[in-house]
Amino acid sequence: MARIRTAALAAAVVPVTVVVAAVLKTGHWKMAADRHRIHVTALPRPDCPRCHGEGGWWVDGANPEMEACGCWADRPELRIPLLPVPPWPDQPPF
Repeated sequence: MARIRTAALAAAVVPVTVVVAAVLKTGHWKMAADRHRIHVTALPRPDCPRCHGEGGWWVDGANPEMEACGCWADRPELRIPLLPVPPWPDQPPF
């Protein structure tokens, strides 16, 4: 039973990866993954008329800082937690 489930998951990985890559590129998203989560964040739109793809602009004053443009800063982030991976039996837990 476990082999059938593993084979089904492996067969589904390639089409899902292709679709996710296309959606991320089209929607100007960036994806990062580690052992604990998948993190999807927005990127500045290159055709934005306000920031021209830079993601924001500098505000003058005594303490200049960058003000983020709404083309990416107002878009939600997505964090997908992954199931914990058990440690290998022959390795220490750290």
